[in-house]
Amino acid sequence: MSSVIYPTTNFTATEQLCITHGEGIYVYDKSGKEYIEGLAGLWCTSLGYSNTEVVAAITDQLNRLPFQHTFGGKTHEPVMQLAEKLKAMVPVEDAYIFFGNSGSDANDTHYKMLRYYFNAIGKPEKRKIITRERGYHGVTVAAGSLTSLPANLAHFDAPLEALSILRTDAPHYYTGRQGNETEAQFVERILKNLEEQILAEGPETIAAMIVEPITGASGVIVPPEGYYAGLQALLRKHDILVWADEVICGFGRTGADFGCTTMGIKPDLMTFAKQLSSAYFPISASVIPGWMYQAMVDQTNEVGVFGHGYTYSGHPVACAAALKTLEIYERDKTFDHAAEVGAYLQAQLRAIFTDHPLVGEVRGKGLIAALELVSNKTTGATIPGGKGGAAAVKACQDEGLILRAVAGNALAFCPPLIITRSEVDEMLKRTKTALDTAYAALKADGSLDG
Repeated sequence: MSSVIYPTTNFTATEQLCITHGEGIYVYDKSGKEYIEGLAGLWCTSLGYSNTEVVAAITDQLNRLPFQHTFGGKTHEPVMQLAEKLKAMVPVEDAYIFFGNSGSDANDTHYKMLRYYFNAIGKPEKRKIITRERGYHGVTVAAGSLTSLPANLAHFDAPLEALSILRTDAPHYYTGRQGNETEAQFVERILKNLEEQILAEGPETIAAMIVEPITGASGVIVPPEGYYAGLQALLRKHDILVWADEVICGFGRTGADFGCTTMGIKPDLMTFAKQLSSAYFPISASVIPGWMYQAMVDQTNEVGVFGHGYTYSGHPVACAAALKTLEIYERDKTFDHAAEVGAYLQAQLRAIFTDHPLVGEVRGKGLIAALELVSNKTTGATIPGGKGGAAAVKACQDEGLILRAVAGNALAFCPPLIITRSEVDEMLKRTKTALDTAYAALKADGSLDG
């Protein structure tokens, strides 16, 4: 056993699978076994593995300028080009972009910039951030406090009160509905809860609300029709900014350029990482509107600097990887492909798994989806201890398919955007065999009610 401290891993169950190389949507372990990488690594390898164009762009940049920081007035061409490219793409007014290394640090950056901005305009009391139950926004101190998943909070003593974090309902109708509530009634109730919370806290103390358009690690939750329209109207009414965490949804994942486009969100702030470079080099982006940037200029002049930044902010090699990735998306019409193949994936998931005895709900948009695994299909009762998800993931791996159980018993799909219809068929064939195996094992050991 090596001396690595592994992230998001049970320390008693490390080094179970060693991947040595990849090609397209496939990866291979050290024994040579092939796996479909059904989660695109960690929701990120959009162009699949071994894309020679991105590798060449990285290599070329390494040979020309392997590093240059962007502190104190220094810059380089790739970072300026990438900023202008993103500015032209995003639905944010006169966008300005701060570059970092991961989705976590990008959300931390937004947290800090919101405080900086409201101090600059004379509203220092406007500092609270609303997040949602079952939200995932990273693992650094601020981003980790915005995350609501139990495993990410347990034993870390997250300073929620010190960071002024508020939590509201998760917009998951399947698990959150009460009695015979319709989707419309569910939306009305949770938005009413939110407005009551806002009024109790004082709207003048709340800076922003952070949302993933469609969630990832919390179970691929697709909010019901009308939720985002009502949510945005409520936030605008109370002068609360809309902060879209697009770390997973951004750049084609939902079948559109951004999750905000798919879900009808008009964001003030946007967070990117993962598919920005197809994960070939670490990079993130925190996007703010021009009016927010301009309000901070005098404050940076007064202090002498904007006192925030990372050694690798705007790393030239990361920017080169992102520029080539965005070029490929545009040239190959990758988002259109993701929309077309994503619609096929969603239809096939519903056709194959809606009636499966282990599946309570099939959900998703584009090339992101989940199967909610349940103990009883009629009542929707969950399987205790996440045993359903664990059994399904193991059975999938045995079948040569890498998927991930999120939020306990949700089996998540997020294949590379380059996946074809025939590859979707093969992925779901392996999934069906694996779920049949998992169902039989769970039924045999008494884990299921139905």
